[in-house]
Amino acid sequence: MKHIKKIFLLAVLLCLYCSLHAQSKPLSPADAMDVRKRISESAKTTASLEARFTQIKELSVIKEKIISKGVFYFKKEKLLRWEYTDPFPYLIIFNCDRIFVKDEDKENHISLQSNKVFREVNNILVGAVQGTLMADTKNFECTITDLRDEYQASMIPVNLKIKETLSEIILYFSKSDYTVDKLVMREVSGDYTHIEFSEKKINQNISDAKFTIP
Repeated sequence: MKHIKKIFLLAVLLCLYCSLHAQSKPLSPADAMDVRKRISESAKTTASLEARFTQIKELSVIKEKIISKGVFYFKKEKLLRWEYTDPFPYLIIFNCDRIFVKDEDKENHISLQSNKVFREVNNILVGAVQGTLMADTKNFECTITDLRDEYQASMIPVNLKIKETLSEIILYFSKSDYTVDKLVMREVSGDYTHIEFSEKKINQNISDAKFTIP
């Protein structure tokens, strides 16, 4: 009876592996180019994006994962607003070459021109939302995989400065509208940040006041 159970379990695992393997496969260069084109076309017509987000952050120095939630706003060309609501209020605004951070009563202004780390983070976030990051062959090697409901773009840094911090960026794009569904940033240290977007609202009016830096 034990042998039968083991054989059954192996058979189930084998079927599961085959199913997952069949559902995810790297695209050929021609198909990858077509997906890039569709994402690029979607980005060109996406003037604004509002969505709820869930962020999961895993740090090597902390056993438990840090889970945060909030609302994300994007408006062309380079306006981003991350409004964290849970577990506590926290606000980050990217406005072209400036960043505003508000943590409770503490406020901080940062210039992207003088801070290379924040400038690179801003470029990655804007590139991920706009779909232009995949075209950055100067800094990344990109492999696109066809999943069942979305496309996965694995971005491996080739730029030495970026490689010092990040080992991989993974983007997931919806097959329905070719906008970003998920963003994963894996750090060299082993830490990672996973952001998932939901309830997306595309090209709805977003006031410029959302991105105003006091």
